[in-house]
Amino acid sequence: MKIIRRLAAKIVGQAIRLFASFITALRADWQGIEPVPRQRVYFANHTSNGDMPMIWSVLPPALRRTVRPVAAADYWLKNPIRAFVGPEVFNCVLVDRRPEVKDKPMDKIIAALDEGSSLIIFPEGNRNMGDEPLLPFKAGLYNMGLARPDVDLVPTWIANLNSIMPKGEVIPLPLICTVTFGAPIHVREGESKDAFLSRASEALASLRPVEREAN
Repeated sequence: MKIIRRLAAKIVGQAIRLFASFITALRADWQGIEPVPRQRVYFANHTSNGDMPMIWSVLPPALRRTVRPVAAADYWLKNPIRAFVGPEVFNCVLVDRRPEVKDKPMDKIIAALDEGSSLIIFPEGNRNMGDEPLLPFKAGLYNMGLARPDVDLVPTWIANLNSIMPKGEVIPLPLICTVTFGAPIHVREGESKDAFLSRASEALASLRPVEREAN
């Protein structure tokens, strides 16, 4: 049964990558960093449920095999299909956001880093449906950088996905989606949480192709 599940996960993962590439002409733009096998936390803007699959799909195979998205358990365990895709295909680090559940997300995240995994996270916490480029960042990114200072924190901007897959739409529009990877940052010695999160937000926002997204 385990072999069958692994085979099914590989087939579904390949289908997701092909679909993403075919529909969106998905491409990566590596700015200030190379796609090399180094442990990283890719922190990205969040406007669509397709954000995480786009980052995952655009990574080279050697990087994709070691990356684990940090995702909400209430979303990915909502039905049998998601419960297969989230844990089996994407190998998500699932965290429970319900206040009545005493989950410890940071413990799970640090454990994944200590196992050698890279991560994909969305520091805004929720999907940004407003006019501002980014919502205020949660403290998680700072805590990761503080706990594991050798891990690169890589700003990752996903462009056009909110136009390709608007909220409420089922069929995506055929537009180019670019995932831009910026230069890595780290928590500086003595840097406060607020100062770091402000700097991280600026590093991510600086990758936004303003003119193209405004048209």
